[in-house]
Amino acid sequence: MKVLNVVGARPNFMKVAPIVEAMKRRGAEFAPMVVHTGQHYDAQMSDAFFRDLGLPAPDVYLGVGSRSHAAQTAAIMQRFEPVVVNEKPDWVIVVGDVNSTLACALVCAKLFVKVAHVEAGLRSRDRTMPEEINRILTDQIADLLLTPSRDADQNLRAEGIPEERIRFVGNVMIDSLFSQLKRAEQSTVREDLGVAGKDYAALTLHRPSNVDARVTFKRILEALDQISHRLPIIFPVHPRTRKRIREFGFMDLIERNRNLHLIEPLGYLDFLRLYSGARLVLTDSGGIQEETTALGIPCLTLRENTERPITVEMGTNVLVGTDTERITRAAFNVLDAPQDKQSKQRPPLWDGHTADRILDALLEGTRDEE
Repeated sequence: MKVLNVVGARPNFMKVAPIVEAMKRRGAEFAPMVVHTGQHYDAQMSDAFFRDLGLPAPDVYLGVGSRSHAAQTAAIMQRFEPVVVNEKPDWVIVVGDVNSTLACALVCAKLFVKVAHVEAGLRSRDRTMPEEINRILTDQIADLLLTPSRDADQNLRAEGIPEERIRFVGNVMIDSLFSQLKRAEQSTVREDLGVAGKDYAALTLHRPSNVDARVTFKRILEALDQISHRLPIIFPVHPRTRKRIREFGFMDLIERNRNLHLIEPLGYLDFLRLYSGARLVLTDSGGIQEETTALGIPCLTLRENTERPITVEMGTNVLVGTDTERITRAAFNVLDAPQDKQSKQRPPLWDGHTADRILDALLEGTRDEE
């Protein structure tokens, strides 16, 4: 069975890597190809993830690069269509919620090629987020919806998706996490940053709603300033975020704080090693909410909503928005609580074996068509 596995942005790489590895292990059943749209084109941020995750070099690279949402989606469709026509895959797998996800699913729907959506059914209920639009539309046109949690199944049913298109398989991000934990121990990032054996916080911040609005960004920085009086904060800075720091004149504010450490973006293994030892993680990322839940690490999500509510219900995630006092209070609550009392509960099927369940669902979906 020939399967095109589409990646476009870094969160996709962690989801596709275990799927491709499982396909290679089951070579009698699957012939995988990797198509990289180039939605994230920065070599430092993309190539390192391919290397760290053991993903093979892409079989096809579309080289789309950064554009407006409309232009990028259109360019991906134009460049992906001839690949599908030429390769004639049995299935195309799209993952997550980036523009590449929707664009490639649309191409498949028009060409009557079967498409499976990994991480289907997640909903934030916030349609101002481009990712939410991508999720909803992809789920409407995909042939097979592979969900990471039971609430995702319920979302799809509520939207009228037929039961036969829904498969609960678990969270494939956790496959990557568990498989790479041992390798990440070889990273010296904690030692290099001087936080080995110490309490520290890790921070990621990149969403336009947080970093493109000066007032919002400043509120977050003011909270970080207060939290940093309790422990150092390590902040691998996304290029977009660094650009806004300069534009808004925040660099002086940051440089005065000796406990807020801005560093260059990290590869997957280095970042895994960094946050897996943190006392606290602050983020506006989706995937980190899941990974910290799986590892039992307290996570404060700098958003008003999440498409991963199971991380709040069963895990270590707390939604704190962007209000300075709310963020600071939640952080101090974590730091003041005994660590042995914090949640270690893991959602069902977040067990490191989701990739094989995905492949079984593809085989089952193929047999249903015959």
